[in-house]
Amino acid sequence: MFFALALCGALSGCATGFVRFPVTEEGQSKLPADVQVIRLDSSNIASFSQPARPPQPTTLPPARDWDYRIGEGDVLSVVVFDHPELTLPLGDERGALDFGFRVQSDGTFFYPFIGQVAARGRRPEEVRADLTRQLADYISDPQLEVRVTGFNSQRVVVAGEVGTPNRQPLTTIPLTLIEAVNAAGGLTELADAERVTVQRGGRLYRVDLDGFLTAGIARNNPLLIAGDTVAVPRRRAEEAYILGEVDTPSPVDLSQEPITLTQAVARSGGIDELRADARGLFVFRGREEGITVFQLDVSSPGGMLLGTRFLLAPRDVVYITRSPLQRWNDTITGILPTVRTVGQIDDIGD
Repeated sequence: MFFALALCGALSGCATGFVRFPVTEEGQSKLPADVQVIRLDSSNIASFSQPARPPQPTTLPPARDWDYRIGEGDVLSVVVFDHPELTLPLGDERGALDFGFRVQSDGTFFYPFIGQVAARGRRPEEVRADLTRQLADYISDPQLEVRVTGFNSQRVVVAGEVGTPNRQPLTTIPLTLIEAVNAAGGLTELADAERVTVQRGGRLYRVDLDGFLTAGIARNNPLLIAGDTVAVPRRRAEEAYILGEVDTPSPVDLSQEPITLTQAVARSGGIDELRADARGLFVFRGREEGITVFQLDVSSPGGMLLGTRFLLAPRDVVYITRSPLQRWNDTITGILPTVRTVGQIDDIGD
């Protein structure tokens, strides 16, 4: 709100003089060198119909095809067919989590007749093959099944703006980022899916999960591995400012959905027909090398239709001039310092 008031204050002093429409090359030449003027029309509007910041593939290294490896604390179920005496505990009533073979801190578990069996870092199939080979000394043609029934050794953590932050065990079924988020209760209304982070191996990687959900970027739904910590941040305020001759000058929230120029003006009550000059609708947009000023003539319905294809970006300042028309240089130079200041303060806040 402070920034919006500051902008209004800067613009309130720009009420004298006249401006020619459209802006001519001569008018452009009188502006600072880092200011670019673009007049919006049917020939170029398509260039501004996409979000200013398209989704970006994550830099998180892709995990290999998931292949679960047994670890310390895992509980194994070993069934030897036709030999119930080798399946512990004896009898039909048995709970694998309570009475299975638990992998000890040295990575082994004890099995009758054989003794200590190495399990850490191995697949269940490898343990089965080892037991089959060693049991062949005691029984003829042993048939075994080895399964992990207690997944205790490998976990991921999901925190932040999800329904139920939690720790989740990794199992023999691969776990993707979106599955982990859903298992944690899904995203809250305040979640920022574009700025999800995954901490792995001492490094922090940003993952635009929304890029997977809306743009189908497969890399942005990575497989998680043991030790990953997923953090879903709270959505930051991302606003454009609608100022000048509209019914209700106000900020417009862009954080939840794309907003077009026409939508933003309509949500601010529309252009003041008595005071505004609809030929003078400007959008000020900061960029690294300066400022771009978009000009749109909305004095006819065709202009408003074009505005439905222009997507606003965070920190855009939309300004509708007053009638009689303001002098172009006064309008531009009056607003530029404030636009630059808002951009710099927002950058510090990021």
